[in-house]
Amino acid sequence: MTEAIQAARPGTDDALLCEETVRFTSELIRIDTSNRGGGDCRERPAAEYAAALLAEAGHRPLLLESAPGRANVVTRIAGREPALPALLVHGHLDVVPAEAADWTVPPFSGEIRDGLVWGRGAVDMKNTVATMLAVARAWAREGRRPRRDVVLALTADEEDSAAAGAGWLAEHHADLFAGCTEGIGESGGHTVHTAAGQRLYPVAAGERGTAWLRLTATGRAGHGSQPNDANAVTRLCAAMARIGAHRWPPRITPTVRAALTALAEATGTPLDPGCLDDPTGAGVDDFVARLDPAAATLVAGTLRNSAHPTVLRAGGKVNVVPGTATGGVDGRVLPGGEQEFHATLDALTGPDVDWTYQHRTIPLQSPVDAPLFAAMRDALLAHDPGARVVPYAMSGGTDAKQFSRLGITGYGFAPLLLPPGFDHQRLYHGVDERVPVAALHFGARVLDDLLSNAG
Repeated sequence: MTEAIQAARPGTDDALLCEETVRFTSELIRIDTSNRGGGDCRERPAAEYAAALLAEAGHRPLLLESAPGRANVVTRIAGREPALPALLVHGHLDVVPAEAADWTVPPFSGEIRDGLVWGRGAVDMKNTVATMLAVARAWAREGRRPRRDVVLALTADEEDSAAAGAGWLAEHHADLFAGCTEGIGESGGHTVHTAAGQRLYPVAAGERGTAWLRLTATGRAGHGSQPNDANAVTRLCAAMARIGAHRWPPRITPTVRAALTALAEATGTPLDPGCLDDPTGAGVDDFVARLDPAAATLVAGTLRNSAHPTVLRAGGKVNVVPGTATGGVDGRVLPGGEQEFHATLDALTGPDVDWTYQHRTIPLQSPVDAPLFAAMRDALLAHDPGARVVPYAMSGGTDAKQFSRLGITGYGFAPLLLPPGFDHQRLYHGVDERVPVAALHFGARVLDDLLSNAG
């Protein structure tokens, strides 16, 4: 495995490609693009940094601001076969906030220590943006071109609503994505190690939809010492408790069905196909319980819709019963599950609590038998021939939802070779986010091969 992964490819400056990927990751992390929501973010310094790297290599990037400081970068790289449909390659420049006191290293230092690049964005997703930039520069430097036209889009605001980023680009600059039929973005292509020693690479071919909710309970305001059978806080808490305790029925989408089947084969875990159609979900729950825990995490969050209470707001003084109380719920919806989700929330909230969508995006699913999926599998296996590639659906969401409005089919593919025991998923939005230098080298080689050859 090691020789296959580390071998340089003929005609390429492999060392410089890898060095730039690591350096750009570190330098991007040092540009604080924390997105606190509600428009409180400034991606422009990172966008200017990326645009300068592309322009230096001879590309012609466009820097597009949706609002002051909210900048996106888009460039089109001509392919060798212009008759082929174009391929979108997208990554976001913003990151979630980080509390420095909780970290081993300063979260915006980009420090390289012990073979790791540390900092906010090391896995989500300045590492992948850096890889995209390094590959684009390698093509220009070496006189190479991708097989298809590649539209590279580096976006703002993915960590909030995407309204200042991919959503704005799709609405106001659709012409920049003309001819794009497929796209690749974050989440997927990283190593998952099982206890039995198998190496799995999940490639995302679906996403649950986002349904962030605002709940409002109304009641009778009054003194805290008096009886009150119309307490807004009590009503809200009761509704939140019902939502949190609700057991959603299974909804096995085509992508999840393909993932379960592939994981059964890859790990040697027996799967009765009939259990996938059991409306109780008992059979599929039993199968997931028997899966290796690392493999189970790839499907456990996408078997059902979900709704998790996350925010409570009410009152301001302990002896005053407020007239209203509000709450937030993070809902996620599988393809085909929107009507069920809506009806269930109506029933769980009851007559005394109203709910509305605070932010809503559609669920996605993409074909796993498409040539692009096969090309991603082949690119991974060329560099890790003993591994298995499996499809999966993301429990969360990405900018692929925004670009789907343009008819672009989206996949998650951000390749990384990770060592056993490296808890990649826990580092998303977590403390001490970091990525191995060797993983970045692997990712640059795999992404270069994919984009150079995929038809």
